[in-house]
Order: sequence, then C-alpha cells, then structure tokens
Amino acid sequence: MAVNSKKIAVYVLVVFVLYVIITDPKKAAGYVEIGFEGISNAAQSVGDFMTWVADGAKN
Repeated sequence: MAVNSKKIAVYVLVVFVLYVIITDPKKAAGYVEIGFEGISNAAQSVGDFMTWVADGAKN
C-alpha cells in the first residue's frame, strides 16, 4: 500500500511541476533560480564549516 502512495505522490508532483512550467515559464524559471541559490548557499555553508573544522575549530 505504501508503494502505491509513493507512486501517486510522485505522479502528482510531476504533473504539478509540468503544469507550472507550461502555464507560467517565467515563474518556473524563478523557482529554479531560487532552488539553485539555496543549494549554492548550503554548499558554501558546508565548505565554511569544513574549513573551520580543518583549522582546529578556532573562534
């Protein structure tokens, strides 16, 4: 039963994404930009943390 629920959830998500892309491509591009900025910021934060740890966790 859980597998069917996952398949339905993925299907609904894909349909929603396609709907947003088809109906308003500029808004969809904005969402993608926001997503990539978030990923970039997260990667930068992880890099900063690892640098801090490698430096001996000094303040």
